[in-house]
Amino acid sequence: MGKRSRIRTSIQAIAALIQNANFKGFFTGKIYDGPVKNVCVPGLNCYSCPGAVGACPIGSLQSFLDGIKFKFPYYVLGLLIFFGVLLGRAVCGFLCPFGLLQDLLYKIPFIKKNRFKADKYLRYLKYIVLVVMVLILPCIFKLTPVYCKYLCPSGTVSGLLLSIADSKVASQLGNLFTWKFSILCLLIIGSLIVFRPFCKYLCPLGAIYGFFNKVSLYNLSCDKDKCVNCGACAKVCKMNVDPSQTPGSMECIRCGDCIDACPKTCLKAGFKLPK
Repeated sequence: MGKRSRIRTSIQAIAALIQNANFKGFFTGKIYDGPVKNVCVPGLNCYSCPGAVGACPIGSLQSFLDGIKFKFPYYVLGLLIFFGVLLGRAVCGFLCPFGLLQDLLYKIPFIKKNRFKADKYLRYLKYIVLVVMVLILPCIFKLTPVYCKYLCPSGTVSGLLLSIADSKVASQLGNLFTWKFSILCLLIIGSLIVFRPFCKYLCPLGAIYGFFNKVSLYNLSCDKDKCVNCGACAKVCKMNVDPSQTPGSMECIRCGDCIDACPKTCLKAGFKLPK
């Protein structure tokens, strides 16, 4: 692991701890419900996690849309735009707890297969999940946060943690949890083989932040005058992006692996106005 990678992992760990600072909840099984819980965190971190001190933006977005009375989600959209304009998908690379989990799983020695024909088509799934499960269905089925209820793996992890801390919760887990647990198991196995399969193919939050990658203040840039088109950056990119050609790609999580791999120091990441 290079220096940049170690720094990123450290930031991810600190971010995960801050977003789950209600440590006693892991032992008592009680969810924190203080005033800070009304504030959305930038990454995918389930509201029902026993350690969570903030709200998940996707869950909050659905709570506005699936209420008995429709409310336009000004507050949640405002925060998503703020995080998006400031960081883009660097949120995924540095601040998302579920992203950290996938990164750690991928480090386990196993068969690795990041490049395959279906990859570019599977990328569109997260936009379908965003539109259908996060935006449309909650508006149709009131009081039903469809994405959180039927798909979100972060919520499944939270359910597992709650069931460990509270035996009453464990006794109430039923068929729906079995379904979500099966999805989580598939994603865990997938994360051993493919780098961040959930981020690539299913995460609606990553889909949202991806729209901001070309305009975010924290961005990746390539000095075309210095670039010799050696392909080193594209070869190391586990998100299957060619940073020398598309540094503003919607798939880039700003991990910095390409910067370390570039022999001509053409690539740079940092806060600057996008061109």
